[in-house]
Amino acid sequence: MKFLIDNIFVLGLVILSGGALIFPLLQRRGSKVTTLQATQLINQGKTLVLDVRDAEGFSAGHLIDSKNIPLKDLTTRLVEIEKFKAKNVIVVCQTGTQASKATAQLTKAGFAQVYSLDGGIASWQTQGLPTIK
Repeated sequence: MKFLIDNIFVLGLVILSGGALIFPLLQRRGSKVTTLQATQLINQGKTLVLDVRDAEGFSAGHLIDSKNIPLKDLTTRLVEIEKFKAKNVIVVCQTGTQASKATAQLTKAGFAQVYSLDGGIASWQTQGLPTIK
């Protein structure tokens, strides 16, 4: 017990750093795909790539043949992508955070195979994969 009292600051630091490492894992929602898995799904065809960034981010660079519906407009524009309910949908944003939220919304709306791109467009570009403007 004396050891714990004498080293309370070290113990606090250990708990804080451990929590900081675990926190991102607890935030993850839905299914994620890596850039390799996304490329494989896209090459198989019948996959919708949905970019949920705003128009400015989309025009700066996006995946080939992706559809842009900003996250804030997703619930009102679901009709535009209804035909993809039974197909693969890969949701893309800048870093993957917004894509996870969109994935949850699409799953709730009845889309069967929805994935978010782990790391977002930033990860895609880091890997040197093609984007268009």
